[in-house]
Amino acid sequence: MKIFSIVGARPQFIKLAPLSAALAGLHEEVIVHTGQHYDYAMSEKIFEDLRIRKPDIHLEILPGSVTSQITQMMLMLDSAMIKSKPDLVIVFGDTNSTFAGAMVAAKLNIPIVHIEAGLRSYNKAMPEEINRVVTDHVSKYLFAPTQTAVDILMKEGLAENSFFTGDIMVDSVKNNLQIALSKSTITEDLHLANDEYNLLTLHRNYNVDDAKVLEHLLNQLGELPEKIIFPVHPRTRKMLADTYPIPKNITLANPQGYLDFIALQNSAKRIITDSGGIQKEAYILKKPCITLRTETEWVETVNEKWNLLINPCEKNIASKIDGFKPPENQRDVFGKNVTQKMGKIINDISN
Repeated sequence: MKIFSIVGARPQFIKLAPLSAALAGLHEEVIVHTGQHYDYAMSEKIFEDLRIRKPDIHLEILPGSVTSQITQMMLMLDSAMIKSKPDLVIVFGDTNSTFAGAMVAAKLNIPIVHIEAGLRSYNKAMPEEINRVVTDHVSKYLFAPTQTAVDILMKEGLAENSFFTGDIMVDSVKNNLQIALSKSTITEDLHLANDEYNLLTLHRNYNVDDAKVLEHLLNQLGELPEKIIFPVHPRTRKMLADTYPIPKNITLANPQGYLDFIALQNSAKRIITDSGGIQKEAYILKKPCITLRTETEWVETVNEKWNLLINPCEKNIASKIDGFKPPENQRDVFGKNVTQKMGKIINDISN
């Protein structure tokens, strides 16, 4: 088969890596990069780190509003699909690239595989929630990462198209952790000792688009006793006022390549984030996770008591974080041999 794999943001590159390797030699895969993330560390360097070949098509969309970017993607994807005539389109997760790829493929009657199907935060103020719901309902093959996701798809009448594959991030982390630990020097470069610092990421619009909210979060985190390493997303850095004094325990860093970032996660005492993918990575790496949100798609991590949700508007964030202790044991909720299961289903489609 000719397969279009559409990606555009860091989490999708990470999910693409093991699947693309599994498809090699069996199918004609066309990697399409929308350009949704155009920062070097968040895009090109991750392709290098994960040993993904360069995209066959790079749309290089221009910065702009969400509507503008999605419109650009859809117009260019429409032309690319009409020209190349793929037999199958694979989309990942819940980004604008996912939505655009799924909508165009659906209109052209091309079967869609949605990897990471069935997730719901039930917060429709999140753009990602709209993207994932729409994508699930136009896709022909829904690869669910957890039993919870399978149950949600069944309730929405999508059981016939659903497959319980597990989460491909399990394979991504497994494949790259040892490489990261052998190659990355980031902890030495930042003079960090194991389990003596927190790793922070923030990028959700409700946490970073209002300078007062962002500064409130950093002030609260500034009360923690440990050092905090904060690789700053480009949109987040823009919001920090020049006059705002960064708390002394917080070190701002540039966005990190995937190998450096996974090394930082692996050595951290705990991970503080508002990212869905990083919640999973923290669980897989057996790191306590604090999620600065009121809801999560990854309810299993909360149910297993390895992830603590905290309302970002609260005033006692540091004390809640300091008192959070996960259990000693951890259940396997994200599956094993995930890429192998996905590859078999895709191969069966072609037969």
